[in-house]
Amino acid sequence: MHGGAHVYIVDDDDAVRHALALLLAEKSYAVSSFASAQEFLAAASSLPVGCLIADLRMPSMTGLELQHRLNELALNFPTIVVTGHGDVPLAVRAMKEGAVDFIEKPYAVDAIFAAIEAALARLVAPRTNDPAVSEVVARLALLTRRERQVLEGLVTGLPNKSIAYDLAISPRTVEVYRARVMQKLQARSLSEAIRLALAAGLLPRMR
Repeated sequence: MHGGAHVYIVDDDDAVRHALALLLAEKSYAVSSFASAQEFLAAASSLPVGCLIADLRMPSMTGLELQHRLNELALNFPTIVVTGHGDVPLAVRAMKEGAVDFIEKPYAVDAIFAAIEAALARLVAPRTNDPAVSEVVARLALLTRRERQVLEGLVTGLPNKSIAYDLAISPRTVEVYRARVMQKLQARSLSEAIRLALAAGLLPRMR
């Protein structure tokens, strides 16, 4: 279904960039790779629309800064940010600015493909017209007060230990609530749960 769809990879790690490009080319995506955010930004206005996969942490210009700049220029490249451990707060910021998803390293192949298809779907049906938002709101309504507090902590980017400290409960109890949240939201991953929460209007809490 995606035959020939354009996917752009922006990553300063040559090995990661080349490996991902080969993987996507095998699935018949039209893949282009860039070693820096500046390199992609310089070419963006002349490129066909497509999905952008950008590493969050790059020298000179980060993936988040690249996404912000593309938004300013009104260039439509639905973005997937790839993050390392501990970058969840930055990934949440990226999603608030419109990123389709964030994927933590090391990432699963099926997670990359699912995120790409979601990004390409936005080119056909923008998020503002997404009829599924009301369904997500209904799922959020199923959460108990404590489950919602845990979800707010996750959206803020807090680790389990910090959420446990804030709520005066044990980290193990946070894990239990987190599992219930994932089940009620029908989310398969943390990034999906956060994406659903943001789509439904749940904002990160202030600290």
